[in-house]
Amino acid sequence: MRRASRRRVLLIAAIGLLGALIGLVTWNAGVLESQELSTVDARFAIRGDGEPPADIVVVGIEDRTTAELGRWPFARDVQARILRAVSAAKPRAIGYDIELRESTDAGPQDQAMVDAIDAADRLVLATTGVGERPGEPALFLFAEDLRAAGIGFGHAGFDTAGTPGGVIRRIPRTLDGLPSFPVALAEAATGRPVGDDGFGGDGGAIIDFRGPADTVRIIPAIDVLQGRADAALRGRIVIIGTTSPRLGDTSTVPVGDAQMAGPEIQANAVATILDGVPLRDAPSWLDAVLIVALALLGTLAAMRAGWVTLLGVVAIGAAFALAAQFAFAAGTIVDVVHPLLALIVAGLGGVAVNTFLLERERFRLRTEFARFVPPAVVDDVIERAGADQRLGGRRIYSTVMFADLRGFTTRAEHLPPETVIEVLNRYLTEMSDAVLDHGGTLVSYMGDGIMAIFGAPIEQPDHADRAVDAAREMLRTRLPAFNDWYTANGHGEPFRMGIGLVSGPVMSGNVGSERRLEYAAVGDTTNSASRLQSLTKDTPHMVLIGDTTRAALTRVAPDLAPVGALDVRGKQVPASVWTLSAGGPEPAPGHTVDG
Repeated sequence: MRRASRRRVLLIAAIGLLGALIGLVTWNAGVLESQELSTVDARFAIRGDGEPPADIVVVGIEDRTTAELGRWPFARDVQARILRAVSAAKPRAIGYDIELRESTDAGPQDQAMVDAIDAADRLVLATTGVGERPGEPALFLFAEDLRAAGIGFGHAGFDTAGTPGGVIRRIPRTLDGLPSFPVALAEAATGRPVGDDGFGGDGGAIIDFRGPADTVRIIPAIDVLQGRADAALRGRIVIIGTTSPRLGDTSTVPVGDAQMAGPEIQANAVATILDGVPLRDAPSWLDAVLIVALALLGTLAAMRAGWVTLLGVVAIGAAFALAAQFAFAAGTIVDVVHPLLALIVAGLGGVAVNTFLLERERFRLRTEFARFVPPAVVDDVIERAGADQRLGGRRIYSTVMFADLRGFTTRAEHLPPETVIEVLNRYLTEMSDAVLDHGGTLVSYMGDGIMAIFGAPIEQPDHADRAVDAAREMLRTRLPAFNDWYTANGHGEPFRMGIGLVSGPVMSGNVGSERRLEYAAVGDTTNSASRLQSLTKDTPHMVLIGDTTRAALTRVAPDLAPVGALDVRGKQVPASVWTLSAGGPEPAPGHTVDG
């Protein structure tokens, strides 16, 4: 019913609002952040590997180099040789991603390193700590002289606090008062400061990794020392650092399965800055709008129950995930987990509520329809009901029956009220069972009168046969059984009854208000059946059957006997009428309702 439908819509809308609120609250509170970051990792994987940066190379302290030069860490004069060899190749800028925090006991070795640093052009030294003064790098004893000489410093750390698993994902603008190493190296390479654009997200700019470990070109330091890499270094940004996993400078990144060496992470970070930070977080307002939008779409999808709707919710989620991937490829990272959470709560929660309410309504309707429709056709009747649970009007060819207990009203005046109800219920039960057993539909009770229809609301090609069989059973089995009970209980003489049957087109469907519905079958066929039943009072026959019903029979009825032409009120021409002769065949067994 429409009122029930309105309540259902309001409840589903409330579930949708709840979904939006849950999505917004968890998003604002940072709940499910780990799951959201996992989706970003998946987006990297789906996008695939990019081209390695052509203008950045790593000079790696790796296994072949340590095999040639000895155990790491190398003496400062050996490190100085590597730095001088790189400088001699005339790179665009050099990032020395090896921390020089303490002096060694060999003063000349330290001096050799200082001289190599002083001779290098556009050099940035890495540190992971600060000195006594804010912004002062914690380097070895010549730090002040190096700063005075214009050597650049950068904090080589990455702020992974609060990042699940310590995965390196972002470039900080500054750390501990120092510019980050990739920012300082990008500034040294370009000769201009790095702006704040792209660093507005939590923790800094998002590193646009070109691929997993070993995507960036790595040249062994031993090849540089032996003069075999000058062409590969010339005019490029060179980052010097340890690249062997055995040396410990590796970290987890959101691409690939293996950990990535620190210098390669720095190379990806520098490339990201030089590219203008191509990956950006979506604005907060857009994430909030997406959460609300998916909750709304889930709510709209949930208005219809069933597997198709579930597939619709899944399709919406899949389409959103695909759109998020396209946005990622275009450089925008939208939040995925929280909008999908809102969709799940609003969509699947709404579908569950909708399904429950519809099933409850169907159960109620099944209970109501079962009062006047054979149980085997109840489900078919409900399936044909509209959205407001009404059976739409249909013009259908069927057989209408009216039955009445003769003289009951007069006798009832002399019986106690409880006896009247008992007698009436006993009679109606007997006759109703006869109708239902033959696949008829009980339309209404009118005191001791019964209106029934065969062939509606579910069509039955043998509706006339069913109606005649039911009338035969009512007269020869049900009425005698009722009369035996009636006389045995001392209520009086046995009853007679009247039955009228007419076949033809009727308009059938549910009628009534939003608060009460009844099934109805109206039309000239219904009127004619009612008038034939009334005519039984003026004839010796208890059943009068219209000629249209006789013509609609699909089986021979040997006990069908002609009565003749009778004047029927409202008809200009007398109607041919038939009856069931006494001593005819036994009532046919109830039909199996075939839907």
